[in-house]
Amino acid sequence: MKIRTELLPILTVFGLFSFSLFILLQSFSSLMASTTPEKHVYSVWALPPEDVSPRLQKLMEGLRAEFTGPYFDPHITVVGAITLTPEYALNKFETASKAVKAYEAKVERVATGTFFYQCVFLLINPTPQVVEASTSCCGHFGYNNSTPYMPHLSILYADLSDEDKKKAQEKANILDESITSLSFPVTRLALYKTDTEDKTLKSWEKIAECTLQPN
Repeated sequence: MKIRTELLPILTVFGLFSFSLFILLQSFSSLMASTTPEKHVYSVWALPPEDVSPRLQKLMEGLRAEFTGPYFDPHITVVGAITLTPEYALNKFETASKAVKAYEAKVERVATGTFFYQCVFLLINPTPQVVEASTSCCGHFGYNNSTPYMPHLSILYADLSDEDKKKAQEKANILDESITSLSFPVTRLALYKTDTEDKTLKSWEKIAECTLQPN
């Protein structure tokens, strides 16, 4: 197919225009990517005292040894997973922490859930102070619970059958026979990066920690 000579300049200009437009669009995309704030998934955790954590970690290690699962720090979730920019998350965490005073957490029993992040856990007594701590923090973060708040301290993350969950539940009671009488003061909140898509938890990390004012 032959191209008429008089059309060559037009085609050349059109080609240059298309190329310039492509470069412009690429530059615009790069600019938008660089100016769009980076976002991550965050959660707020209530941390047990340093003298209680080793006991909980020993229990968790015993369960992982038999049923596998990733390592994670013992905690009571106060604000569930929410996607935010780092600056916004840190700002809201600092504000929320100032509005919460230290409170008492009491274990009721060892229980099992229906998904990976609530495989086996210690159910915490939902006292007004425990519930209010979560309600207050969730309000600052703009987080809406899709279900009523169930305070708990997970001791095993895993995808297990109902039968194995029951075995893990029984094992927990054997590993620490008095775990259901455990109570401790919550004097620290922490902001964690918690990508729930990462079940290895390798990307999870503590971002900030705050000591609560005495009640």
